[in-house]
Amino acid sequence: MSPTARAVVADEKPRLWIVVQCLCDALSWCVAIILGLVLRYELTVDTIDWSGFAVFASLAVTAQMIIGWLAGLYRGKHPFGSFEELRLLVVVTGAVTALLVTTSLFFGLALGIPRSSGIIAFPFACLFMASVRYLKRMYVEGKARPAAPVRRALVVGAGFLGTGMVNQMMHDPAGQFQVVGMVDDDPHKKYLRVASVPVVGSTRDLGALVEKHRADVVVVAVAQADPAMLRRLNEQLRDTGARLLRMPRLSELLHPEDNALADQLTEVRLEDLLGRTPVDLDVPSLRSYIEGRRVLVTGAGGSIGSEICRQVAELGPDELILLERDESAMQATSLSLTGTGLLTGSETVLADIRDAQALEEIFTSRRPEVVFHAAALKHVPLLEQYPLEAWKTNVLGTANVLIASINTGVETFVNISTDKAADPSTALGHAKRLGERLTSWAAGVSNARYVSVRFGNVIGSRGSVLPLFTQQIERGGPVTVTDPNVERYFMTIPEATALVLQAGAVGRGGEVLILDMGQPVKIIDVARQLIALSGRDTEIVITGLRPGEKMTEALVREDEEVCSPFHPLIAHTAVPPLAPGELDLDLFRQGRASRPATEALRVARRITPES
Repeated sequence: MSPTARAVVADEKPRLWIVVQCLCDALSWCVAIILGLVLRYELTVDTIDWSGFAVFASLAVTAQMIIGWLAGLYRGKHPFGSFEELRLLVVVTGAVTALLVTTSLFFGLALGIPRSSGIIAFPFACLFMASVRYLKRMYVEGKARPAAPVRRALVVGAGFLGTGMVNQMMHDPAGQFQVVGMVDDDPHKKYLRVASVPVVGSTRDLGALVEKHRADVVVVAVAQADPAMLRRLNEQLRDTGARLLRMPRLSELLHPEDNALADQLTEVRLEDLLGRTPVDLDVPSLRSYIEGRRVLVTGAGGSIGSEICRQVAELGPDELILLERDESAMQATSLSLTGTGLLTGSETVLADIRDAQALEEIFTSRRPEVVFHAAALKHVPLLEQYPLEAWKTNVLGTANVLIASINTGVETFVNISTDKAADPSTALGHAKRLGERLTSWAAGVSNARYVSVRFGNVIGSRGSVLPLFTQQIERGGPVTVTDPNVERYFMTIPEATALVLQAGAVGRGGEVLILDMGQPVKIIDVARQLIALSGRDTEIVITGLRPGEKMTEALVREDEEVCSPFHPLIAHTAVPPLAPGELDLDLFRQGRASRPATEALRVARRITPES
């Protein structure tokens, strides 16, 4: 229960209100008995024995107070104006009526009170006492509603959660919403009202309803709203300027009394629209190869590398070593882990994977047992211009990390690859493919678990298309898309990282593990959804495909055979090994940067094919 709700409940039965309620109930009985007598005597007031009425009314009032107190009616047993209180009120009034009828049967003649007077008075007494409570409830509800609402809200869903949400919004004096209507597709709820808020229509007319009721936000009050529904609602709000908010997920509602639901509303994010769901991890298998071991993460300052560090830290490693060449990125990761980011501890190592000698010294002194290799260059257009840099980092750097790992007896090595390595057509794809083959070679040489993990675009990672679109939208556009039919796979950073860790537990030496990315999504649809979420009217411009860019990326080569023996979201395939000696390592180590980049790329394409 929210603090506001507790305050309201605590103030429901103050002492003054109990006194006033008792007086109102006493007056209700007096008026009800008078009406009962008037009706019994066919509207003839002169026939009423007022002394008998006084005794009869006194008995009714006394019995009402005693029975009501014993039953809890005047002790705050139920919230005021609630159905529970109404039910108890009827029971108490019925008991008083039974006492009055019994009294009139034995002493009616003596008092001058007809035997039917109590029965006739009963419905009037109930009506008057219930009316007082209802008026009190209307007063308190009106007082509890936000005096200066920040945003006008439409609530989608008139079920249990929706009605609960509306009640909380309308009764919270510190709330930031004023509910102007509810939206539901169930025709049976067409005339439903909750806390005076009506159902105003169905989701088919959401855009028009937002305009009609001048809503600022639309709250999806459905715990398990599926992505298709969110996309449809988001699309209808594109031109309205209204923001789409969602309820917490069902797992977050297990203890709703701890927080007001209205305080837990979140903006609908792109991952909600794409339908990415949390991964069910086999935690014992993860702990079996991480807990109590020395773990080193290269590229620890990157999007994937930093998330690997955070998730590994939760699994109890003996030591977590962050290897990164970008000191600012390393500080950000260290800050997220320790809360300080002082960079004074031994867990942070500043080094470049291109420096083989430095890596040998680091691995020899720190003796890591598990290595996650996330360091890489990844911008496709930039690496198309400078493919030699892709070789230096993604090929030679990977070879350096592999050789240092072999020399120091690393037990588990996980190389982060990309879907662009499956059927490479760019410098990045060819370099990453070579990284997979080098990792396969290392597995054979070391006889340990050396695997690669292949997946597609990661939502929110640095350099991905999504932050680019967001920045373009914030600047007012245009949003640039290379082709309307370009499709890509998407996955959230935590989801990808969780599967990377799981792959380290189930992978067999030399394999490439391919994460289940779901269905590919058109880039232009992603752009449209982001624009709709922003509430802005932003233009989309088609720029044309870039060199080497494909319409659709494949996660698996045509000649690769895959299976999923251990985890439903992780497929396994084998890749042919490639020894570092088969690469022209000396050429790059000598720093022959003057060599034409196109020639370096031709070398990559000559080595990559596995015939």
